[in-house]
Amino acid sequence: MAARLAARGGPGTAGRCPWLLLLAPLLLAPLLARPAEALVEGLYCGTRDCYEVLGVSRSASKAEIARAYRQLARRYHPDRYRPEPGDGPGGAPPSAEAFLLVATAYETLKDEETRRDYDYMLDHPEEYYSHYYHYYSRRLAPKVDVRVVILVTVCAISVFQYFSWWNSYNKAISYLATVPKYRIQATEIAKEQGLLKKAKEKGKNKKSKEEIRDEEESIIKNIIKSKIDIKGGYQKPQVRDLLLFQVILAPFHLCSYIAWYCRWVYNFSIRGREYGEEERLYLIRRSMKMSQSQFDSLEDHQKETFLKRELWIKENYEVYKQEQDEELKKKLANDPRWKRYRRWMKNEGPGRLTFVDD
Repeated sequence: MAARLAARGGPGTAGRCPWLLLLAPLLLAPLLARPAEALVEGLYCGTRDCYEVLGVSRSASKAEIARAYRQLARRYHPDRYRPEPGDGPGGAPPSAEAFLLVATAYETLKDEETRRDYDYMLDHPEEYYSHYYHYYSRRLAPKVDVRVVILVTVCAISVFQYFSWWNSYNKAISYLATVPKYRIQATEIAKEQGLLKKAKEKGKNKKSKEEIRDEEESIIKNIIKSKIDIKGGYQKPQVRDLLLFQVILAPFHLCSYIAWYCRWVYNFSIRGREYGEEERLYLIRRSMKMSQSQFDSLEDHQKETFLKRELWIKENYEVYKQEQDEELKKKLANDPRWKRYRRWMKNEGPGRLTFVDD
């Protein structure tokens, strides 16, 4: 290549550019073929042939390979070593590298796929980088199927979700049972149905005061569960809301959303139809940046107020938002705790030295 460059540049080119002759080996080095070496250091048994290490031929069966390994393991294992005639004076045990080499050869040849890759390396030594890729990809590959790990993880998260939601739901029921409004209503319903009389039976089935109190409390909670629809983060757990079922139903939800979006564009953007109540509430919820569960937890009269004020219209919502901000500022201005905080920020503030205890 350097000779061609010199010839193109004329007879004096080599003399004028001697650096071309110095760079020629570097330019030609990547183009030279790598010497084909079947046994490479760092792969399998290194520069040793695994078949020769075990003393078997390439056509040996699994049983022959296992038998040869057991014999060599008894011979080279440091704990089971017994000196044999010809081992040299003193009968020094072999090094750990010898036993490790035997174990590596057996691990390579006992597996059909690994043995196939090793035989292919012996037959095609020129595919240097391919051998490295197959060796380390098989060596570093996870022992457990990733799909199984993902499935187990999703199931564990779903179980945790389910029990956590039930715990939150029971806490919400216990709290509502202490609110006078709901407790009085539940007690009246229990009296009408005669449930409280059963808890105070006399005679042989007479119960202690603690047992009667616990049973009445359970009756009231059950009535609250059946009569009150709790929404939001404390709603009754549903199996379809678990992560496992959400993952399974993800394609269905995606197709449903695409179909809903296409209907929305066709009905309201192309045909120009008026919004219904459901569509208006959706636009209001999107303007307020609230999730579906948060919006469902609002009272019905609040939603009716939103609809009366036509908050699905952007201009109306901006006015409503400004009114809410002003009302919040007035509440904070009259709040004694907020006044103390502003007074503290004005007089002392963070980062100042003070000897006040509070």
